[in-house]
Amino acid sequence: MARDPYGQEIGEPLAGWTPPPPPPREAIVGRYCRLEPLDAVRHGADLFSAYAAAPDARDWTYLPLERPADVDGLRALVAAQALSRDPLHFAVVDGAGGRAVGMAALMRIDPGNGVIEVGHINFAPALKRTRAGTEAIFLFMRRAFALGYRRFEWKCDSLNAPSRRAALRYGFTFEGIFRQAVVTKGRNRDTAWYAIIDRDWPRIAGAFEAWLAPENFDEAGVQRRPLAAQAAGSR
Repeated sequence: MARDPYGQEIGEPLAGWTPPPPPPREAIVGRYCRLEPLDAVRHGADLFSAYAAAPDARDWTYLPLERPADVDGLRALVAAQALSRDPLHFAVVDGAGGRAVGMAALMRIDPGNGVIEVGHINFAPALKRTRAGTEAIFLFMRRAFALGYRRFEWKCDSLNAPSRRAALRYGFTFEGIFRQAVVTKGRNRDTAWYAIIDRDWPRIAGAFEAWLAPENFDEAGVQRRPLAAQAAGSR
């Protein structure tokens, strides 16, 4: 335990700590998907088609925006998001079909403290419960820790049960509820906080790599061992 000259307990010194750079606006390539900087011309029509495959707009309930009614509205949304540096928005492009099937962003980028968050996650039906969808989150994590960030965060509406389950599956640690944290769409939002820190990352990275390995799937594409079990087995 570190102490100052007055005998007070203080945080351990970070020898050699250097703030990491902001994440670059460049593609991140995986085995099953590719994260591409969001672009209205390249991704707008594909994303509209992918989201239109959902029977209703429930996937947009916990997002700050509503689902656009037509392809022009989706293109306008994407064009506005593409201009932002924080959040830094990406399209998730399926590696097999080459079409954009979801969006997500790196956000609340705080190089001085080494903290970064993944958010604005909106996976179309074609991306949900797929290897590409899981790999997309892994690619964001890998980029953040490779750049030198110390903490990778996931936050969501405390009532968003699917998002909370996903955070735990991906290896995030639940840290608590921030009550009345946000007003969104005219409603109160209590925010659930989750995070992975750098000392956890080697274990979690190994779990993702083992889960994503082709040999973890049978001939029908069914996983042999769940990601959560891989993470538990790596402890």
